Amino acid sequence: MNKINYLLLALLFGGGWACESDSDFLDRTPAQILTTEQALGDAAQVESILSNLYSRQFSVARLSDWRTMADFNEVYVASNDGQTNDFHNNNTWGWNGSYSFWGTWDYGYIRELNLFIERMEVATIPERLVTIYTAEARYLRAAYYYELAKLYGGVPIILEPLTYDFSGDPTYLQVPRSTEAEIYDFVIAEATELATLLPADASGKSRATAGAALSMKAQAAVYAGSLAKYNSVTPSVVLEGGAIGIPADRADGYYTTALDAARQIINGEAGAYSLYAKNPNNLSENFAALFYDKNANPEVIYQEEYLIKFKTHGYTISNQPRFGAEEEEGGAMNPSLNLVQSFELLDNTFAPIPTVDEAGNRILYENQEDIFAGRDARLGGTVILPGTSFKGREVDIWAGVRLADGEIVSGNERGQLRELPGSATPQQVVGFDGPLENTPQNAVTGFYVRKYLDPTPGSGQRGNQSDVSRIQYRYAEILLIAAEAAFELGDPATAAGYMNQVRERAGFMIPLTPEDITFDRIVHERRAEFALEGQYYMDLKRFRIAHRIFDGVAMDVEGLKANLGSATKRSTQPWGLWPYKVYEPGSPDDGKWYYTEVLPSRVTAADTWQLGNYYSNISNDILTNNPQLARQPLQ
Repeated sequence: MNKINYLLLALLFGGGWACESDSDFLDRTPAQILTTEQALGDAAQVESILSNLYSRQFSVARLSDWRTMADFNEVYVASNDGQTNDFHNNNTWGWNGSYSFWGTWDYGYIRELNLFIERMEVATIPERLVTIYTAEARYLRAAYYYELAKLYGGVPIILEPLTYDFSGDPTYLQVPRSTEAEIYDFVIAEATELATLLPADASGKSRATAGAALSMKAQAAVYAGSLAKYNSVTPSVVLEGGAIGIPADRADGYYTTALDAARQIINGEAGAYSLYAKNPNNLSENFAALFYDKNANPEVIYQEEYLIKFKTHGYTISNQPRFGAEEEEGGAMNPSLNLVQSFELLDNTFAPIPTVDEAGNRILYENQEDIFAGRDARLGGTVILPGTSFKGREVDIWAGVRLADGEIVSGNERGQLRELPGSATPQQVVGFDGPLENTPQNAVTGFYVRKYLDPTPGSGQRGNQSDVSRIQYRYAEILLIAAEAAFELGDPATAAGYMNQVRERAGFMIPLTPEDITFDRIVHERRAEFALEGQYYMDLKRFRIAHRIFDGVAMDVEGLKANLGSATKRSTQPWGLWPYKVYEPGSPDDGKWYYTEVLPSRVTAADTWQLGNYYSNISNDILTNNPQLARQPLQ
């Protein structure tokens, strides 16, 4: 039977070949490839091409790879031994960061954007579509140049599709670096014009709108302003000619631009945006919901869209509480005590998490969550705390029991049982969520991530995953950009007004006064609002504070608790906070909780930020191919 089938196939293909010559076969028009004219004459085809360009946007922070959120000791990496070592056993970052996340140099993408923009000039689709599609491609191009600027400073600006002529002389393709200021000026100028061409539609979240363009303009301008003002802190991080370094006298101009762009959004000129406030009775859950609620979310201005069955990610699978999870995995990132204690008390003061009284005695709490009471509601929306729940299940985080004589009984397995005095049956002595130091995927620091976790059933399963979208620009940031720009322009009263709007949503009832607004306040407010969103990395760079925070010196408990309101508070190692249960049957303290600060044993290094880390590395092969590119300073 097989021989007969092979013979029939041979006759079939042989007969086909006999019907046309080789030249006819090679000259046939491909049935699955559109010509440029065909593509440009069909709006659906043009939109398909544009969709592909959208899908290739770059961001340092990506939900599709949770590790991009894991640097700077905001979290402890508990995913597996190898990644724990990568993050916590090395003193310095490479020039392009952990796993080279701080690098991109995709001029192929820029060329395709340039080709699309050029070809739209001869497209035969309706003119209104030509205008909007061209504007969207220009937005994507400006956004990518902006990402390059944040990483590298000045880079070559190429606005037309260059083509090699095979003459043997590629020098005409070797474009030198623009100045750092020129890159930001280009982004700001493009965004200014695009805001008049793109729709002022607040319901559009995943395609470029006037709001997205103005958001990019405001953020780029405030970044450029801070680079101009604070680069004097690191005078060795410059390049002659301006490829690195923006003149200080340009700072006020950039801040003014940022404030004006932010006010356009605040005033409603780009559509009706507002702070997310659907759950005013539970402000922590309200803040958490901001990141997963895709139903007419008024705060989201622009986001990287995900959609079940089409584009999903495993962020929830990797970071959900492990106990009872749909795949019985999670806990890859454990927020650090460093981050947790940075959230203020609601009286606008900073204080460490209270584990001991003034006499040094352990404070006992009736409920696990009581130790975190009276703090910024964003804490509970950012971090899953002991005693709280996710997907209707209370997390089970505790490190052991303390007997009446002070002995600690614990275990080396999740939910382990041990015999305890006075008990006829073994008792649980450690939480099913840990903390267990030598076991991956549990709450090693005593905490789990909350921000961006998807509570939808099935989101923790590999077969489903999550379609929570990554927010690029949101209204709270616009308010804080306006506050920062106003402060830098000498108007702390206006800055306080904008900042207080954000803080009121977080539960603060005592407004900040103009006298309260300082550089430390500006930096701290951004850290609290945007923790685990990828913003911290850029703030460390543009404010030139990273080398002071990560000075390579190990931390002790006293250092951990000191200077909590300072923008340059040291944070070289990620600490944890472990809860213990009191076991004293018959005592009024039986069943109460106390906490102790812990440095995970796997943390063997104290992080050092090298001055050269303020800009990413341009690789040797790129420098070799284009000798006109200057090498980065101090690298």
